[in-house]
Amino acid sequence: MKKILFICFSLLLSGAVLAQDAKMEAFVSDLMSKMTLEEKIGQLNLVTFGEIQTGAVVSSGVDAKIRKGQVGGLFGSSSFKDIKGAQTLAVTNSRLKIPLLFGLDVIHGLKTTFPVPLGLASSWDLELIEKTARAAAAEASAVGVNWTFSPMVDIARDPRWGRIAEGNGEDPYLGSLIAGAMVKGYQGKDLAAPNTILACVKHYALYGAAEAGRDYNTVDMSRVQMHEFYLPPYRAAVEAGVATVMSSFNEVDGIPATGSHYLMTDLLRSTWGFKGFVVTDYTAINEMTMHGAGNLQEVSAKALKAGIDQDMVGEGFLTTLEKSLKEGKVSLSDIETACRRILEAKYKLGLFEDPFRYLDEKREKSEILSPENRKLAREAGARSMVLLKNEKQLLPLKKSGTIALVGPLADNLKDPMGTWFVAGDWNSAVTVRKGFENVLGNSVRVNYALGANISEDPMLLAQLDLTHTYVKKNPADLIAEAVDAAKKSDVVVAVLGESEAMSGEAASRSDIGIPENQKDLLKALVNTGKPVVLVLMNGRPLTLTWEAEHVPAILEAWAPGIEAGHAVADVLFGDYNPSGKITATFPRNVGQIPLYYNHKNTGRPYDGNLKDKYKSKYLDVVNEPLYPFGYGLSYTTFEYSDLKLSTSAPKGLTSVTASVTVKNTGKFAGGETVQLYISDPVASVNQPVKKLKGFEKIFLKPGESKEVRFTITPEQLKFIHSDLSWDWEGGEFVIHAGTNSAEVKSAVLNWEK
Repeated sequence: MKKILFICFSLLLSGAVLAQDAKMEAFVSDLMSKMTLEEKIGQLNLVTFGEIQTGAVVSSGVDAKIRKGQVGGLFGSSSFKDIKGAQTLAVTNSRLKIPLLFGLDVIHGLKTTFPVPLGLASSWDLELIEKTARAAAAEASAVGVNWTFSPMVDIARDPRWGRIAEGNGEDPYLGSLIAGAMVKGYQGKDLAAPNTILACVKHYALYGAAEAGRDYNTVDMSRVQMHEFYLPPYRAAVEAGVATVMSSFNEVDGIPATGSHYLMTDLLRSTWGFKGFVVTDYTAINEMTMHGAGNLQEVSAKALKAGIDQDMVGEGFLTTLEKSLKEGKVSLSDIETACRRILEAKYKLGLFEDPFRYLDEKREKSEILSPENRKLAREAGARSMVLLKNEKQLLPLKKSGTIALVGPLADNLKDPMGTWFVAGDWNSAVTVRKGFENVLGNSVRVNYALGANISEDPMLLAQLDLTHTYVKKNPADLIAEAVDAAKKSDVVVAVLGESEAMSGEAASRSDIGIPENQKDLLKALVNTGKPVVLVLMNGRPLTLTWEAEHVPAILEAWAPGIEAGHAVADVLFGDYNPSGKITATFPRNVGQIPLYYNHKNTGRPYDGNLKDKYKSKYLDVVNEPLYPFGYGLSYTTFEYSDLKLSTSAPKGLTSVTASVTVKNTGKFAGGETVQLYISDPVASVNQPVKKLKGFEKIFLKPGESKEVRFTITPEQLKFIHSDLSWDWEGGEFVIHAGTNSAEVKSAVLNWEK
């Protein structure tokens, strides 16, 4: 009976969807029948307000173009007044009164800024991540923004690349789950609801593999590598119903991604079934010319034919498509297909019904920086932090005595917000110093000293705006003041790392260590003999070899967002027991890069014997990372039992249960992310040493144990074959479960297909 009811409900739902689609198609077709060619091409034109610029071009003459119907959308503003004004202009002064889309890079929150995405990923908490996207959508939609250029799901194995901060790390399985959670958070269940917005998955495709970690650089890899490791998160976003996709700057198979018919049509639409529209990144069509793909008219035609629907800022479509149509380089169908997709997005948002649906002054006042959102930001900040080292249980700190709080990020409002807080009000942020005051009250005396500027490197200072914190003072004098504060204190908390401008777009670094002047400060603090806690704020894995050897406690806080100070204080003083796990490997030095856990074996794998010369190794550093993927400590300790399998010889399309018992053997209640990995030692296509295939986050009281069970099916054994098919093969598999990718319990099974 239940099955019959379910089938009936599904048929009704399917019928309702088809009816809605038919209604939308009829509306859009009727509208397009009234549009001139110029107006159809106008829908393919996305321009800026002029406030946001990530390229050499800023849009001009925008008002006049809106009146002529030559603009499909605007982006770059979170101003209620500006967005309402532009929409009013479009729906009252253009011939057909077609409403505009309004986009913004809402990467990790609008006004309520959450941790940078790499930090959020370290929580391994999909529900939390979805909540942050939901809160961001609610805030953005209240001021009129109805489209976010997020989530960024590029797999990144090179921490020199600044945009690793915007993604989820190096693993396709975890990255795919986070991609789906973000899309659901932004778009909700109904795009016409006034508190949901269009999501835009980016950068399609492979942008995270830019050579040398240098932004905007080329990418070259095999199709097998592409499909196995880099494409899954984009596909997961599509399967979650993402409304839009953004093309990437890099080339793929020798063709700029923006002009790749294989990516934009064959794979995205024909294979994956994507139904939304594709927008370029900032002037990506124009930049195809520098790749060697032709002049502006030629590359614009190529992009449209490839499957691009909207041109961001470059206006190649606006200025060349009519000529290309006359010359037969594009067809009217090409233009109308792209136009239809954009109009359909506007229809789904409900903009034709109410162009001002996403402008709500009451919601703006009640939801922007609401107490609930700030509470969520504080929680997200704490849950994202990763304890890298805690010698002799220095942490958590006692809420008594005297603490020296030093470093350029200790009393800093702006930089803990992280990259891409385009609409965030950093003057509303909580510094670590203020967080200490609010959490500790008068129970602890805090001796503050700046200690160092973020950087004294002339090349960095010439490129980055550090005026909000920079003090023109002899670096030695700054260090002396910090040392004096340390000598008067029981313990030292040094808050060091990167400015917000040192990671993110156009922020690649060849040296990913703590800036030298900050390291000089840290060494001086350690030399005082006082116990030192290093709190790191940054947007990428750092090289921390000296720090790991000499500093007793290290907390990776990432860029925690607007509630940074409270979140750091919550963790340092034990109100929250850190449970984060890194999702991008920390190398020992840049010479090890690229370094990632799911690498393949060589024919001469290194086994740790330094005298065994002819193996795949370095002469001056071990192969292993400083901190492996999935690594993260707690104030308590966890003990893992041996791994048990329900059977070691399964056959066919069955399932196997892998179980491990985890016990909290310490003195604090705490969370642990139990990770499942699978190795496939013999396969027709060589497989990585292990691949993440499951995880579960558990919380245990002191002395408490829990059995964690994972169900393994042939689906988890599948891989990309040379013909790009996705299938599994029978044979031997090694199942691993543990606290990180390097520390696992293992068991072998032989699976007969």
